[in-house]
Amino acid sequence: MAVLWIPFTLLAAFMQAWRNAFQKQLSKDVGVAGVTLARFIWASPLAALYLWTLYQWQPVAMPSFSAGFAGFVVAAALAQILATALMVKLFQLRNYAIGAGLAKSEAVLAAVLGVVFFSESLSITGWFGVALGGGAVFLLSGASLRQLSLPVLLLGLGSGLAFALTSLWVRQASLVLGLPFPHGAAWVLLLVILLQTAILLLWLSLKHRPTLTALWQRPKLTLLVSVCSCVGSVGWFTAMSLESVALVKTLGQVEVLFMLLISAFVFKEKLQKADHWGLALIVLAAIAVMWA
Repeated sequence: MAVLWIPFTLLAAFMQAWRNAFQKQLSKDVGVAGVTLARFIWASPLAALYLWTLYQWQPVAMPSFSAGFAGFVVAAALAQILATALMVKLFQLRNYAIGAGLAKSEAVLAAVLGVVFFSESLSITGWFGVALGGGAVFLLSGASLRQLSLPVLLLGLGSGLAFALTSLWVRQASLVLGLPFPHGAAWVLLLVILLQTAILLLWLSLKHRPTLTALWQRPKLTLLVSVCSCVGSVGWFTAMSLESVALVKTLGQVEVLFMLLISAFVFKEKLQKADHWGLALIVLAAIAVMWA
């Protein structure tokens, strides 16, 4: 079980790259809140089916929910909504690979926050991998700070911070619940998605109903976003219940490789020469955290 977090992380990174690609397409016709909702709206029944399947495969005790657990779930749900909304805004300012690449600053932020506030620890090799991953993200997101506009930089760092906090709170919720692997992560996943769906549906019903109509008129793309999001979240939540967030998210930066391939071959976006160096650093970072 010690290395199971690795395949779950790779699955999550692959599915998240496709989810971001489909969200980019959807953002051309649907507002930020609607694209964010698309991530969750069909994911709830899929998450429920996944949890039911786990109980058919290996029955365990039903969970006992505490106030602390509820607090982590609510905080994670709200932080992920914010993170996704900021990332969608990024898609509208820079190209797909750069926008999503900036948001990958979450790995470095998760490492720092995890050690300072969540009693996590990293080995020297782990810190080396996180630092390499941070350098790779910098190369892949604009080459130099002078060339990078302040709004894009702030949106990217804000999205990364919100994603980092989401991951840390998800891990804490899984640990507090105390269920066997992988049932605890599945419960957290289902409850977080249900809460996010309810919040966004209520908000859009009260404030912007045309957005709900726009999603209804694009069922295939909305479903693709939700499916990729749900499968990716299964990978993330499960991996983070087994290993520290910093290592999971650093290995998860291989998502950038998938994103660049999608950006080049699907969206026909021109990539920079620095991308080659960035990808090399990501590979080294992945090796370092797996070794750690």
